[in-house]
Amino acid sequence: MPDLNTRFSSFVIFAEMRTGSNFLEANLNSLDGVTCHGETFNPYLIGGEGKQEMFGIDMAGRDADPAGFLRAMRMQTKGLAGFRYFSDHDPRVFDLVMADPACAKIILTRNQLESFISWRIAMESDQWWLANTKHLKTVRPRFDLAEFNARIDQLQQFQRKLVHALQTTGQTAYYIDYEDIRDLDVLNGLASFLGVPARIEALDFRFKKQNPEAIAEKVSNPLEMQQGLATLDWFNQSHVPNFEPRRLAAVPQYVASEGADLLFMPIKYAPEAQLKKWLQSYGPLLPGFDRQSLRKWKAAHPGQRSFTVLRHPLARAYAAWCDFTAKEWMPELRPYLKRVHKFQLPPKGKPFETMEEFRAGFLVFLELIKHVLAGRTELRVMAQIASQGAILQGFAQVQSPDLLIRENKLAEGLTCLCADLGLDAKALPTVADKHLYPLAQLYGPDLEAAARDAYWRDYEGFGFRNWS
Repeated sequence: MPDLNTRFSSFVIFAEMRTGSNFLEANLNSLDGVTCHGETFNPYLIGGEGKQEMFGIDMAGRDADPAGFLRAMRMQTKGLAGFRYFSDHDPRVFDLVMADPACAKIILTRNQLESFISWRIAMESDQWWLANTKHLKTVRPRFDLAEFNARIDQLQQFQRKLVHALQTTGQTAYYIDYEDIRDLDVLNGLASFLGVPARIEALDFRFKKQNPEAIAEKVSNPLEMQQGLATLDWFNQSHVPNFEPRRLAAVPQYVASEGADLLFMPIKYAPEAQLKKWLQSYGPLLPGFDRQSLRKWKAAHPGQRSFTVLRHPLARAYAAWCDFTAKEWMPELRPYLKRVHKFQLPPKGKPFETMEEFRAGFLVFLELIKHVLAGRTELRVMAQIASQGAILQGFAQVQSPDLLIRENKLAEGLTCLCADLGLDAKALPTVADKHLYPLAQLYGPDLEAAARDAYWRDYEGFGFRNWS
């Protein structure tokens, strides 16, 4: 049982292969009242090489009940119990420990290039740790830029997930770098963080550094490595932050018909009424879904297909602007347009007096969307003006549509979809636009540029060209 005077009841070391986690574990285990049990959730072992059981639980029992295994580890360890967790270990355990503020988080990092090359050396030599230098195996692997990029991307995704989980749960972690694990003061600082009174008197050097050479001397193609690394964007200069919040899956908006195995996932102000009418031609529309009823519908319709329709960003923004009298969302924007953009919408129930005034308002509206999506306002990002990319990411929380159809190819796309399901392709019904003026009558380079500024992610992500 853990000592009630300690700050935490357990701990986890977030690390990866070849980051010095064996050395860190050995030194933590030299602290009185601290026990690190190794890679307890490694898919192929429990704790260490060759181990298949710990705390009276075998691998099958561990995998069936990871929470129970964690409880057993804590209950059967004298003092503070912990383990090492890598990004390819049981993902359920990540959620369990992140939800537990009494579990201390230690994050061990290393120069990613050194770690990668060390990993390649270990893979080729099959020597994962070294206790006796007489047994050192020396190999010089070939550096592969594509493999390095793939590994770095995987690790960075996990690091982002880890940092986000810490932020959203209001927790902090003890960060320690590979270069610091031989610093006695740093390790004793970690002991202080864990809340244990014991201190390390001398480092445990049972695990030896295997490859102390310079990086260029560890690979067989150093020049090719240097040339490849020169092409990488180390400081992520090409990255543009996305301040558009994550969206929900919007399941209640999904539409299906009794007579077709089709699920339509509409995007606000993309073709919606027209598609509902088209689906209705196959039979009555089903009532709104929730997640449970959606699962039941899918189970009852094996082979079902889901789809959505993308609209050009300028045309979609224009459809939203033409609906400036909408009660469900425009009242929230009306005072902001007046206060910040100095643009006054007509009084409720009144139209714009001229086409020029209407067009000027549309330009202001596009500017407002740009600022909202960039996180520069206090306004929420409503589905009516959210980017289509963000809406699709929201859908993906439940399922991604398996077909994206562009509006200008809608008839052809639906025909192919129906052919896949063995359905007769019904004609698309005509739905009258509620636009005061045709977009073609107002179109100009300034509108296109404003739409591109506001929805540049959709333009770039989906390859939209100019509307005209």
